[in-house]
Amino acid sequence: MKRTSRDIRTANRYEVLRQIIAASPTSRQELAAATGLSLATVATLVGELLDLRMITEVGFEDSAGGRPRGLVAVNASGGALIGVDIAETYVHVELFDLGLNVLARAEEDVRPSESRPEQVVGHVAAVVGSVVAQAGIEGARVLGVGVSVPGQVDRATGISEYAPNWDWHDVPLLDLLTEHIAYPLYLDNPLRASAVAELWFGAARGRGDAVVVNLGTGVGSGLILGGGLHRGVSNSAGEWGHTTIVLDGRLCRCGKNGCVEAYVGASGIMLTLRESSADSPLLHPEDQTATIAALARGLAERDPVAVKVVRDTVRYLGAGIADLVNLFNPEVVVLSSWVAAALGEPLVEEVRGAVARHALPRPNAATEIVLSPIPTDPVCLGAATFALEGALQSVGQRQQKRTPSARAKAHHRQ
Repeated sequence: MKRTSRDIRTANRYEVLRQIIAASPTSRQELAAATGLSLATVATLVGELLDLRMITEVGFEDSAGGRPRGLVAVNASGGALIGVDIAETYVHVELFDLGLNVLARAEEDVRPSESRPEQVVGHVAAVVGSVVAQAGIEGARVLGVGVSVPGQVDRATGISEYAPNWDWHDVPLLDLLTEHIAYPLYLDNPLRASAVAELWFGAARGRGDAVVVNLGTGVGSGLILGGGLHRGVSNSAGEWGHTTIVLDGRLCRCGKNGCVEAYVGASGIMLTLRESSADSPLLHPEDQTATIAALARGLAERDPVAVKVVRDTVRYLGAGIADLVNLFNPEVVVLSSWVAAALGEPLVEEVRGAVARHALPRPNAATEIVLSPIPTDPVCLGAATFALEGALQSVGQRQQKRTPSARAKAHHRQ
């Protein structure tokens, strides 16, 4: 799809703010060097961010033989952003300042009997209200709420088209949320949320091409290509968890057989453990989190059952990631979400070896495989970043509505 001048301007605005967040305080000259944009373009974008109160002037630094350079930094108190992670068994919400520091967090469990859309929306509204109250901020300071929901999402209409975990079809989720939440809302799914979090703040920052592999109850990949998030024509790119890895293999909850998720998602790992040792004390039949935590402890202690289950899982995971490496030739593959975090570096080491056995040597040699460095919930952080991007996009929309004469004057000043 051809990008418009407004798309390019918005992307540049993202890049400048990303760099300011990464390197505060910084000068316009340093921003131009880091982003590759002209000094005039950077000066204009910095002016827009100052008008939004997202950044602030913080003094000057000496320059060699020239005028002192003005420094800008993130204005952390200039607003608040909320990220919502709707998962199968919980709703987790975090509230951030504009430096994306966590000011408050809250969570509510979602029981199997509470999976109707209006019940899930009720949980979201309650937890959003809780974090705003905890942080003690005025509602007017909340710039937006990003909401991540599993499955296929129509981002433009706010419809959850298909959520297999709850058998949702064409649920107008954004409309339902709007009845309870007065802030601007932005809807997407955890694959995109995790990828955006890594792009802005994690292992994909500054990388042109990256793949973020989500390993949780659900499995998928977020794609960063050419320095930006790749969504695909229907916002469905990255459904790697539902690619076939075993012909006529295990039944996946999407209704197909042999999907990657059926072997490397939390429920797939539990099934592997059950098949390997049905009476293992590592297995907590009704509790995915406890089972994965027990496997992580067993792996650290070299428990033979835990080691075998993780290695059996990595056989499929390594082959699947090797496909991603061969297809996209990324600079980095980031292992994210709660299963990856629980199993940690021992999992990463096993995966590196397995990928090397399956991937072509040239793309494999160019790819790092790392654990996500993000210390908080990456889905909440990414969802909050959707709200931040929405606020930045609004600048361009407001500029488009200005009069022709005003636009002409602005163009002349540039």
